[in-house]
This record gives sequence, structure tokens and C-alpha cells, in this order.
Amino acid sequence: MDIDLNADLAEGYGAWTIGDDAALLEVLSSANLACGFHAGDPLIMDRTVRLAGAGGVDIGAHVGFPDRQGFGRRPMQIDPPELAAMVVYQLGALAGICAAAGHRMTHMSFHGALGNMAAADATLAQPLLRAVSAFDPRLIVISSSSQAIEEAAAQAGLKVVTTFLADRAYDDAGLLVPRKMPHAVIHDPAEVLARVRRILDDGVVITHSGNRLAMRPRSILLHGDTAGAVELARTIRHEIEQGGGRIVPASRQLA
Repeated sequence: MDIDLNADLAEGYGAWTIGDDAALLEVLSSANLACGFHAGDPLIMDRTVRLAGAGGVDIGAHVGFPDRQGFGRRPMQIDPPELAAMVVYQLGALAGICAAAGHRMTHMSFHGALGNMAAADATLAQPLLRAVSAFDPRLIVISSSSQAIEEAAAQAGLKVVTTFLADRAYDDAGLLVPRKMPHAVIHDPAEVLARVRRILDDGVVITHSGNRLAMRPRSILLHGDTAGAVELARTIRHEIEQGGGRIVPASRQLA
């Protein structure tokens, strides 16, 4: 079985660093880079692009709300045309840095509150995915399970790869549980690893309410800004490879 292992990177700002991106890039097959709105800045983006490219790691844009103070995790009410322009702005910023470094941007994903809102609302997902397709129809959309995003991407002619968020709880509809709820974020590495084993072996995730939900992702996402992220990523990679799986980026899975 081929599975992509990815994480959200480049989420520092100026002199502030979040996560050990260099160490994670030794483990990942693809990376989602903040594009300056919820986090990141041009220098951090450039540095991370060059590190990822040198290591053969796929590079994608992680686009979010213009909310550095809230790390993009606060819902914002922005008209869809303006929000679509913000998505294109962020895609263009990272694509330009990739081009200057001699690399290509292969995918994109939505960050935080923007991703949660689009995943739950087809009327928001549709203009955003149309904007992504207008920018570059070759981009792969890496997304948590979402009928709204999957259908909007299909209408826009984009390919979607479902990613399993190993450290986040799901509701019975397959959407992420809001972070303000108890146990929405799973901090115990043993529990995270058990969830990964279950999704790989059985294609099932136990939801926040205790039900079994079928899911067959092609990608597993880790949050690079959490404590112990590097060691957890190494453990998950070892678990996949010990079971006969291969770590393969989404772009190669769909080639």
C-alpha cells in the first residue's frame, strides 16, 4: 500500500520558529507550507521550499485566513469572491518562490478555520476550488474527508487526495470536531499511533462519539507544531513500512 505522509510547515514568522521543519522533512513525503496569511513569511517560505526540494519532498500551499494572531483558527466572515482572491494570492506567492528555487508546487490544502468551513459548506467550497483550478488545474487538493470539497473539486476538474489527521477527532459525518471541544486534539502518541494502525489495517476511524466510520485515506497528516511531532512522524513512518507499505507523495500516487 502506498501512503503519503505530510505535515504543515513554514509556520513561523520572522525570528519566531514553530516546529522542527528540517527534521520533519527527513521523514515526510510531502509538505504543506504556510503562505504568509495565518503564518509564514517570504524568507521562511523560501528556506522551507529549498529544504523540501533538496530532499525530494513534494511542496504544497497551505492557505488560510488572514489571521496571524489567531493562527488561522478563528472563523472569519469574508465574501466568497474576496476569499477566492486571497486563495489565489497565497497560491501565487508560494508558486513564485518555488519557481525561483527551481521547484514546482504540486498540491494545496486549506488550513484551520478556512478548511473546516469549506469542508462543511458546499457554497463556500465551490468558489474556492474554482479559484484553485483557474490558477493551476494540475494542483492536487489534499483535504480531510469532506463531501463538499470533493464534489467542488470534481466540478472544477481537480483531483482530491483524502488525508487522515492522526491527532484530530472526527464527528460521525467525517468532519473534524471543533478544537474547543474536549478531546478534539489527541496528544497521547500511543493513541495517535493506534488510530493510524486502525485506519491502515481496517479502514476505520473511531469517531468522537464512539462510532466506527469507514475511511480509506491516501495520506496521513501530522501537525508539525505539536510537541514530539518529529519522533511521532518517525514512528508512524516505521509502522507503515514495517507493515509492507511505502511512503509515496500524492503526486506520484496519482501519476
